[in-house]
Amino acid sequence: MLIAAILLLLPGLTIAQQKDNGFKPMFDGKTLNGWEGDPKYWRAENGEIIGEVTPETILKVNTFLIWKGGQPADFELKVSYRISAKGNSGINYRSVRVDSLPYALKGYQADIDGKDKYNLGYPRYSGQNYEERGRQFLALRGQRTVIENGKQRVTDSLGTKEELLKSINYDGWNELRIVAKGNSLKHYLNGKLMSEVTDNDAANRKMDGLIGVQVHVGPPMKIEYKDFMIKSSLAP
Repeated sequence: MLIAAILLLLPGLTIAQQKDNGFKPMFDGKTLNGWEGDPKYWRAENGEIIGEVTPETILKVNTFLIWKGGQPADFELKVSYRISAKGNSGINYRSVRVDSLPYALKGYQADIDGKDKYNLGYPRYSGQNYEERGRQFLALRGQRTVIENGKQRVTDSLGTKEELLKSINYDGWNELRIVAKGNSLKHYLNGKLMSEVTDNDAANRKMDGLIGVQVHVGPPMKIEYKDFMIKSSLAP
């Protein structure tokens, strides 16, 4: 009771935000202020960022909603997401814009897909590290890898497919956490480490850059994001 009372005395922050030590919200819960993207595909609704592709708005290239809050280097990001069965999305980070296309990014991506995107009955790629418009698959779900000279080397397993899938909620909300520190990149789903990359490829890696959320080419889909929080400049 005493802790709650003290928290209530601190102006401008909710109790939940104050408990997330060092984290700051990236989304005001009401508008897309601070973000940039094509309003045909992105909207703010009911405290969520929603990306939706309809039969009338089928994409020819992937498009992003890009955060305008900076280009962080070392950071920790937390967000909850829910995706339609045929959905394909992801969160890009340490990314750069593709000048030849509107709202396109190139860079690391924490991949997200729906349970029926590939007719498997479970998400095939959620949690992996995929470099959009770059070196592509840097670590599949369940892999710890080292990247050198543009090539991937798997160094360890983070668990079996069955073990890792138990940590994913196919039909409801999941919490995704990205921890980027130096050349170490970790993706967690619901507290479970899903992939880890050590990027020693100095010629191709990025040490800072833009953050954005994606809707992907393919069938109609919907992705919902809420509780976007970031803590940057991680201590050593």
